[in-house]
Amino acid sequence: MASTEKPPVAFQYHGLCHPTIYLLRKMRSDVCSLLESYIEKQGLDASFNLDSIDGVPAADTEPWSDLSEAERLGDNLKAYWAFQDLLKEILEEQRSNLTPADVAFHESIQSVILQVSALVYQLEELMGMLKHKTPAKELESTTVSNGKGLFEKKIRGMKVLQELAQWTVRSIRDLHQVSKSLQAANIPCASQQVTQAPEK
Repeated sequence: MASTEKPPVAFQYHGLCHPTIYLLRKMRSDVCSLLESYIEKQGLDASFNLDSIDGVPAADTEPWSDLSEAERLGDNLKAYWAFQDLLKEILEEQRSNLTPADVAFHESIQSVILQVSALVYQLEELMGMLKHKTPAKELESTTVSNGKGLFEKKIRGMKVLQELAQWTVRSIRDLHQVSKSLQAANIPCASQQVTQAPEK
């Protein structure tokens, strides 16, 4: 019977994007709050030009509309893998010498780290279910702040949080695009079911 049939696979995957988008929206709010707090606690100016700081994944991409579904998800996954390491580095710097006594601030950084880890898991699951090849995870460390002075560490942390906030915006756009593609892929299946439904 038609009522016992499972929904098309594409429809099931379409629904998987929504929890990830919800997580990204929550994460964006938390990262923006953390960035504001970070700038204040480090005594920085939000208008600093941080373009010269490298080693942080940039959210901008020129041919955004031309990216495939696999490319979108792969780019996101690689970026958040990097942010996991970068945020852990920031947390260690804060605990060791920048704000050693500010436990509440450390906990707010840890909370964002946990959200990024959850996002990585969801992206890996989504790529696996869509049968996209997971990109190779680079083994080299993203840590390049060893030997840097305190000011350089402070502004690098600011750069990391700024780019992470930008990535949440891009990721939401990417996931909406993937969701629309999956929804479109489901339409022929739905049409075929309507056509075949009267058959005995």
